[in-house]
Amino acid sequence: MEFTTSQVIEILGTIAFAISGSFSAIQRRLDPFGVLIIAFVTSIGGGTVRDLLLGDTPVKWMRDVNYCLLILVTSLLTIFLKRHRKRFTVTLFLFDSMGLGLFTILGIQKGIAFGLSPGICIALGTITGCFGGVIRDTLLNTIPLIFKKEIYATACILGGILYFTLLFFNLKADIAKVLVIGFIFTLRVIVVRYKLTLPRFGY
Repeated sequence: MEFTTSQVIEILGTIAFAISGSFSAIQRRLDPFGVLIIAFVTSIGGGTVRDLLLGDTPVKWMRDVNYCLLILVTSLLTIFLKRHRKRFTVTLFLFDSMGLGLFTILGIQKGIAFGLSPGICIALGTITGCFGGVIRDTLLNTIPLIFKKEIYATACILGGILYFTLLFFNLKADIAKVLVIGFIFTLRVIVVRYKLTLPRFGY
């Protein structure tokens, strides 16, 4: 069975966000069912919001049950690895950053497939990358990262701009996708490592 680049990115993104959601739920000491729910909404939340905005219904995970099974298997495996508690914070951050890059590209590609302008495509990429985490954090009673001063949605926007810039200079789309995913992931690592933040207003 052959997979396209977009399918590989979607599978990897689903796994990354399922792990991110699972670790977040385990940190909050949820039961296995709660872990599964958080993993599920983290993985499909952004894509669901995107598809609803585009009118592309039923949404992807309803048309292809394999993604639901992938989330289920990933979250169960994560539960079995929960003994590595000391590594939760780093693991959560790395998989969340990877999922952010992967899903941002998916959202941009979906916008392109619908013939939308680059600006709207970047907005869809940001929604796809961020909104699963927003739903996850909201359900866990945590202020979502996108609403804090930490560079999160901005990484998606910059990645989207980079993607269209690379296409403008005739770089192959598949290579551009990989570079943008790496850019978003690396940017997230750098800003967290060096505590770089957006300016806060004095109110």
